[in-house]
Amino acid sequence: MINIFNESHTSLATETAEPVAKAVETVASPSGRLEIPKTAQPVKLDKRYVFALGLVHCLALLAVIPWFYSLTGLLVGIAGIFLFAMMGINIGYHRLLTHRGFTCPKWFEHTLALLGICTLQDSPARWVAIHRLHHKDSDEQPDPHSPLVSAYWGHIGWLFVRNREFHKVKHFECYVRDLLRDPFYLKLERNSLWLGVYVLHAVLFLFAGYAVGWFMTGTLDGSLQMGLSFLVWGVFVRTVFVLHSTWAVNSISHLWGYRNYKTTDNSRNNWLVTLISHGEGWHNNHHAEQMSASHGHLWYEFDLSWWVIRSFECVGLAKKVVRPRCWKTAKEPQNNFEANSIS
Repeated sequence: MINIFNESHTSLATETAEPVAKAVETVASPSGRLEIPKTAQPVKLDKRYVFALGLVHCLALLAVIPWFYSLTGLLVGIAGIFLFAMMGINIGYHRLLTHRGFTCPKWFEHTLALLGICTLQDSPARWVAIHRLHHKDSDEQPDPHSPLVSAYWGHIGWLFVRNREFHKVKHFECYVRDLLRDPFYLKLERNSLWLGVYVLHAVLFLFAGYAVGWFMTGTLDGSLQMGLSFLVWGVFVRTVFVLHSTWAVNSISHLWGYRNYKTTDNSRNNWLVTLISHGEGWHNNHHAEQMSASHGHLWYEFDLSWWVIRSFECVGLAKKVVRPRCWKTAKEPQNNFEANSIS
């Protein structure tokens, strides 16, 4: 099994790291672009993801109809971004399950995983497997979603193509044996139970909105309108926003921004991605120190997800929290601030 937690290949400000262009030139196509992974060739559509992602995007378009709008529904959607995206994906799926940047009680870990499921970003085990594969071969041909293939591929295109390396549990279980030893995660893989969790949470939003509408208006019409407002804005619009903010880390943060570390990939620190993803946009920092629970390394690199983890540590929910090595040495990372996009 690959030791995904061995960070020797991405040490702090690695001086021996090769430039990005040299790292990928051997796998570039004649056009100069990176080729899609061999495990995704020949190209075959993954109909499950085409249908699911297409459906949620179409349902989110209901937001343009004024009848579905309510200020309460909008606020629920915004709150959901923090609850499900920051807590579920950034802190749960990413910094805890994938990189083990801290430890916590199992009940709390499972809670964070369930919140992550409510973003429609796949089961915890498959999400973690894909992300570990990304770090293993970042911006090289086996990388599942490198934007060096194309910006479209890195952002969303890779999801629509069947990749044999993580199409089924038997294909990716070698990357997530630590997770699948826990019966909780194994059950979520069986019969796509995780997808049922997403549907259930959408139904709960509908009924919660209905109850709020009844309390506020005392009418069936008012209850129905509020319930559907919760569903459209609190679930569908929020889901689409969170999907694209996560995908932007894969695409934008490997194309545009500055670099604090000379990693062998094209990871970048990007302010815009950071703002919409609660700190995930400090991506070059993350690739340099994958296990660090904080992605912001310099004083001005604000990472909201880190401060939430820090608050968990203060109340005893998070332990063994991994901090950036540059904090321990009281030195800034040796950088080569590259502010431009790739050529």
